[in-house]
Amino acid sequence: MDSSRISLRAFQLSDADDLLKWASDDKVTHFLRWNPITSKQQALKYIQEVAIPHPWRHSICLDGRSIGYISVKPEAGNDRHRAHLGYAIGSCYWGQGIVTMALKMAIPVVFRDFPFLVRLEALVEPENFGSQRVLEKIGFVKEGFLRKYGFNKGGIRDMFIYSFLSGDKVL
Repeated sequence: MDSSRISLRAFQLSDADDLLKWASDDKVTHFLRWNPITSKQQALKYIQEVAIPHPWRHSICLDGRSIGYISVKPEAGNDRHRAHLGYAIGSCYWGQGIVTMALKMAIPVVFRDFPFLVRLEALVEPENFGSQRVLEKIGFVKEGFLRKYGFNKGGIRDMFIYSFLSGDKVL
C-alpha cells in the first residue's frame, strides 16, 4: 500500500455513507464496544454526537474516503498523563498495513496535541490477533494479561494491555 494514499482527518458529516459501509460490518465491530451502525441516520448521529465532539477521533482515509478511525481519549484529573487508544478499519482493508501506517502517522500528532500525555494504552482481547500484531509492529509493549477486565457485548472479557510511552520510538 502506498502510504501517500492514507490520511487522517476529523470526521465530517459527508463521511456518513462511507462510515456506514465499514461500521455496519459485524466483523469490524466484533471487538468494539459499540454495535454495528445500520442506517445513514445512525451514521450521521454517530458523527455528530460521538466523532466530532470526541477529544481526538480521526477518520482513517484512503484516497480521501473514510475507511476507519483512530481514537485517543485522555483520562481526567491525576490520570491525565495517560490515554486510551482505539481503532478500527473496514474488513476489506485488513492485512494491507493501513492501520499500521495510520497509527505511525497518528502517534506523534497525539503526543504533540496533548503535551501532558506520557502514556498511550490499548486493551486488546486475546482472540484479536490482528490488533496485537499491529500494536507490536509499531512499538507498543505488551505489559500484561488482565483477567475479566473489560465489558464488551454483554460479557466481561479478558484483555491484554499494551503501552507506548511519549519517549518511545515508533517502529
